[in-house]
Amino acid sequence: MQVKQTKSKRRRGVVLTPTGLQRLQEAIVAWEMARKKGDRLTLQELSTQISISTKTLSRLWSLSKAVDQKTLKLCFSAFNLKLNEEDYAVSSAEDESEIVEFLPRNSYTQLEHSPRLSTYEIGNRWTYPDGPVALDSPLYIERPPIEELAYREITRPGCVIRIRSPRQMGKTSLLLRILDFAQKQEYQTVNVNCYQIDDSCLTDLNKLLRSLCWQIAQQLNIEPNLDEMWDEEVGYKLVCSFYLQKYIFKQIDNPILLALSDVDRFFEYPHIAQEFFALLRSWCEEARQNYGWQKLRLVVVYSTEQYISLDINRSPFNIGLPIRLGEFTHSQVQDLARRYELNWSSGQESAELMSLVGGHPALIQLALFHLVSGRITLQDLIEEAMVNGGIYRHHLWRHWLKLQDYPHLIKIYAELVKTKLGLVIDPVDAYKLDSLGLISFDGDRILPRCKLYRTYFQKQLSAFI
Repeated sequence: MQVKQTKSKRRRGVVLTPTGLQRLQEAIVAWEMARKKGDRLTLQELSTQISISTKTLSRLWSLSKAVDQKTLKLCFSAFNLKLNEEDYAVSSAEDESEIVEFLPRNSYTQLEHSPRLSTYEIGNRWTYPDGPVALDSPLYIERPPIEELAYREITRPGCVIRIRSPRQMGKTSLLLRILDFAQKQEYQTVNVNCYQIDDSCLTDLNKLLRSLCWQIAQQLNIEPNLDEMWDEEVGYKLVCSFYLQKYIFKQIDNPILLALSDVDRFFEYPHIAQEFFALLRSWCEEARQNYGWQKLRLVVVYSTEQYISLDINRSPFNIGLPIRLGEFTHSQVQDLARRYELNWSSGQESAELMSLVGGHPALIQLALFHLVSGRITLQDLIEEAMVNGGIYRHHLWRHWLKLQDYPHLIKIYAELVKTKLGLVIDPVDAYKLDSLGLISFDGDRILPRCKLYRTYFQKQLSAFI
């Protein structure tokens, strides 16, 4: 039950200043990196974390609607910040309708399907592009021949597809379409998100494999019967394989597409990763010689950021069809702008936007969303991005926080952003920076990925140059 504190009319509140907003968002990003592996808090999750309503949060984030100073202190303290005088300003207008809603500390809210922070619709048509592109959305841009290759591959018995790239390049959007295609072929599908697996399972192989088998059975509407079928004495990997072959496969006539997303989570647990990926490889080998395993089709999806913590000579999983998602081309950006109903027929606007962010899918989508709202022009968007990150602040902060974990790479990137012609660097360092999504290649020379990255990191890394 929400407790409402109605503020008296004609009482002035406070609004966040740009300085306060930046401090608060940096703290939130740091919290997300530490607690959620960089995934953004939904509006409902943020509401629960701070213990104030989503309505009050929306007022706070507008930078124009006043809230009570006590509310602001609550927001800052939730992320271990002290509210300073420069973080807020007294509202210049009298607010006659402010209602601050507080949530009790022990309230529980279902978070799984909550709307994202800052999610809103433009004209009840376009949703904020923070996550995969929905199956029914006209905003999904195909990148030939990737989709065709993936659809063709999963029709092959015992196939494996590896989808990998840095974050926000469209991996989940592609996976949704592969699963949809499989369902249209009357395949059974199982989609396992590895971030839904408990931490305790990542240090215990037996728990991990039982958890995986339970999810597979549940999604296939099969009674798991794990205690009855699980004989640990024969070995965890072997009993897991027997469980699938002798119990699950026996009850399913059609091919089974098993999708494992966010498996990069395992990279932080090298021993578990080694055992788990060895098991996946054994299933692929079984499919080549055992007819019973050929009904299994496997799709593994992972972000490459965690690659830099791995031994470059020991790939965690290097079999099957590799798909690495790249940037949009100019014609694809033009097509997306048209789908947003922007009149960019000359191609000049697309070229200007790409001169800032290249063809990065998430950054292009975010820009087009803001532009179609009519609240900002392309020139203003570019100018703000060059000065302080603008609409890309959160994206840039996440990269900056990640880069700070690797002092050696910081020094290299500091040199890279100040040279116009690029550098020739050690291949291992190039591999790591590429895994982070921070660079592009021009022959044997390395460049910052885009103008936005160069400008932002020149400022952030000035102390290292």
